[in-house]
Amino acid sequence: MPGIENKAEKASLPHGALADAFTETRALTEALAAPLSDADATIQSMEDASPAKWHLAHTTWFWETFLLRDHAPDYSLFNDRYPFLFNSYYEAEGERIARLSRGMLSRPTLAEILRWRAHVTDAMADLMDDPKCADLIALGIAHEQQHIELLLTDIKHALFQNPAGQAMFAGTPEPAMSPGAHQDWHKHPGGIALIGHQLSGFAFDNEGPRHRVLLEPFALSRRLVTNSQWAEFVADGGYRTASLWLSDGWAWVNQNCVAAPLYWHEDAAFSHQGWHTRDPDAPVTHISYYEADAYATWSGARLPTEFEWEAIARGQDGEMPAHDPCSGNQLDTAEAPMTAGGESLFGDCWQFTRSAYLPYPRFQPAGGAVGEYNGKFMSGQFVLKGASCATVRGHSRASYRNFFYPHQRWQFTGLRLAKDI
Repeated sequence: MPGIENKAEKASLPHGALADAFTETRALTEALAAPLSDADATIQSMEDASPAKWHLAHTTWFWETFLLRDHAPDYSLFNDRYPFLFNSYYEAEGERIARLSRGMLSRPTLAEILRWRAHVTDAMADLMDDPKCADLIALGIAHEQQHIELLLTDIKHALFQNPAGQAMFAGTPEPAMSPGAHQDWHKHPGGIALIGHQLSGFAFDNEGPRHRVLLEPFALSRRLVTNSQWAEFVADGGYRTASLWLSDGWAWVNQNCVAAPLYWHEDAAFSHQGWHTRDPDAPVTHISYYEADAYATWSGARLPTEFEWEAIARGQDGEMPAHDPCSGNQLDTAEAPMTAGGESLFGDCWQFTRSAYLPYPRFQPAGGAVGEYNGKFMSGQFVLKGASCATVRGHSRASYRNFFYPHQRWQFTGLRLAKDI
C-alpha cells in the first residue's frame, strides 16, 4: 500500500520480542503464499497491484538492502540482479524495473525467491541482538506486514480476472455478525483534541508530530455501512444520480461504467474463497472514496475527518474508554480474510475519511532512502483509518494513516458515517 516505506520512531519491542516478531512475520508471508502456484504468483492484474512473487521478493530485498548490506560487513548479495528487479520506488537505490512490468518476471521462479527468502531470514539472525539495528528491524517488520495485506488484496484482484472464479483458499465464508436493527452513534462534544502518535514505540513518520486540532461537536457511527444498506443505495439509483456525486466522482462512474462495489455481481460476491452468496449483514467493502462520499450524501450524513475518527478511537469523547487497536476482525493466521462486522473501530475494512493526506504541522521527511515514500506522496490522496480483515493484528493504531487515491478500491475499503450535532 502506498506510503509504507517510511522512517519509524523508536522500536517498542525488546530485542527478543523483536526477533520473534520478525520470524512470525516472515513465516506468515510465506504461509499465505503457500496455496499459490508459480503461475498464480507471477501474474499482475493491473498497475496498482503487484504479483505475489514480487511481494515475497521485495520484502526480502528490503532486509538485504537496508539491514544486511549496510550493517553486516561479511554479507554478500544473494544475486546482484535482484536489486534492479525488486526495488520499489527508492530513487536513492538506483534504477529499477517499471512497475507495470513486474508481472513479466517469469524468472526468477517462485522456488528461487523462496530460497532467497530463507537465506536472508537466516542471515538476519546475526543482527537481531544489535541495538543499532532495532529501529530498522521494527520498520522492516511493519513494512512486511503491509506487504502481507497487499499480497492478499493483489492476488484477490488477479484471481477475480479468471472467469472460472478460482479460489485461493478452500472453504465456505462464514456469515457476518448481525449489525443490529438501527444506527447508533459515538457522540463527541467538540473541543481541542491531541492528534498524532503520542506513545513511545514504533510509528511511521507521517503519524506525527502530534498537534492540537479544534473539533466541532459531531457523532461517529458505531458500525460500518453494510452490504444490505449499500444495496438500498444501489436500488434507489445511487449510481445514476449526479447530484450525489463529486464532479470527479461522477466522471469516474460514467467513464468506467461503475454500478456497484468491486467484486459484486447480482446477489453474489467474489472473495479469496471464490464466488459465494453476498452476506447482507457484512460490512460493504472494496469501494472508492467517490462511492463512499456519494453514499454518505445519499444517507444524509457525511464522512468523518481523520481527526474526528482518531479522537473517538482514543476515547477523547468523554464517555468511553479508548478502542483497542488489536480488537475487531483482523488477520491472525494464514486463512482467507473475510469481513465480519461488529462495533470495534478497528478491523473488517479501512474506513475512508474526508481528510486529504497532507503533512501535519512541523512535519519533516526523514533523511535517506527509507524516508522517500511518505512526504512525496502527500498529494491527491485521502486518509483512511482503522484496519482491515487483511491487516496483521497489532499492526495498526489510533494514529495510523493509510492513504489511497480517490478512485482506488481493490483494497478492503469501506466507510463509517459521521454527522454534525
